[in-house]
Amino acid sequence: MSTALEATHEGEPAAESSRPTGKAGPTMKISCDREQLLQAFQTVASVAPSRSPKPILQNVKLEVTDQTATLLATDLEVGIRHEVTGIDIQSSGVAILSVTRFGSILRESTDTTLHIESDGQGTTIRGERSQFRLPAENPAEFPQVAGFDESDFHTVPARLLRELIRRTAFATDNESSRYALGGVKLEVEDDQLTAIGTDGRRLAKMTGPVGTNGKAIDASQTTIIPTRAMTLIERAVDPAEDEVRIAVKGNEFLVHTARATISARMLEGRFPDWKKVFPESGGGVKLDLAVGATLTAARQAQIATSDESRGIDFTFGEGMLVLSGKAAEVGQSRVELPIGYDGDELTVTLDPRFVVDFLKVLDADKTFCFEVKDAESAAVCSTDDGYGYVIMPLARDR
Repeated sequence: MSTALEATHEGEPAAESSRPTGKAGPTMKISCDREQLLQAFQTVASVAPSRSPKPILQNVKLEVTDQTATLLATDLEVGIRHEVTGIDIQSSGVAILSVTRFGSILRESTDTTLHIESDGQGTTIRGERSQFRLPAENPAEFPQVAGFDESDFHTVPARLLRELIRRTAFATDNESSRYALGGVKLEVEDDQLTAIGTDGRRLAKMTGPVGTNGKAIDASQTTIIPTRAMTLIERAVDPAEDEVRIAVKGNEFLVHTARATISARMLEGRFPDWKKVFPESGGGVKLDLAVGATLTAARQAQIATSDESRGIDFTFGEGMLVLSGKAAEVGQSRVELPIGYDGDELTVTLDPRFVVDFLKVLDADKTFCFEVKDAESAAVCSTDDGYGYVIMPLARDR
């Protein structure tokens, strides 16, 4: 696989968090639906780092204007702006909210409505029978978080973007020293958007339609978005939305939904040529298999594997797919799955985790195509909606 798929920033000294002193500024005052604020706050807070040489980043910024209330968070690599619904605005202003303390108040409160006031000295949160006062942080210390004002962008159906991410992000590798494998690569060509994820041992790709407004993303630019950012995008995109806008601005990737904008610094490095990874079709076993039944069989066979003996033999022949595992310290497994194949017997050894990962993102009542030529060739799985998945075989001593 290494041939087929080849392709931390230094912390600053922690500074004292300067808090505003002197007279209190204008008071921001809102009433909010607690549940709606909690949902938005949890999405945004997932970006804030739990540890940072910049303590201000461990907070969420709340910006309130006459018309809108927006939550912001960033770790300087990924940023998010999220508009909150269910807000009654009495006066505008800014507040810096602790991810841990304010988040706990939102979670533990049983009130339907909370009243929040903030000035230069602190923030007060009131419920029907509870009141909290949190110290103030200086809003001027909070970094800028990108908005979306691009005239050149692509439009993607919201459900498609979520599927692109769900079906590729799991195949990336955040542990590898090969930095580029820690993200999902996006390519736009001929009104088609393709997402690719790989860890060097398996590769997932999905393609779907995309619209273009203005100039398209430069095909010569390597657009690799960190997996963590892609997971956040999937969570922030409402599947009920019609379309989502995506754009590239310098080394940042931007996604804009009806209520949120996510920005992510793109990864650098050499990404495998995924088109060369998919073997040419023909000359091997090609079968339509049921997703649910195959997933169940793979999970059962996986029980008798270990870290040292991880592979499972997939043997096709005589109308049956036999999945067998063997590990000296664990035992043996043999699971049979009837299939429509009566050709010559063929066995390929695969990592069951990779098979299960693929099947988990598909509907259990669907089918997929499984194709393999021989024990030394990659197994190729595909669906009829633009999804392809390559698993490199394991060598196993006999």
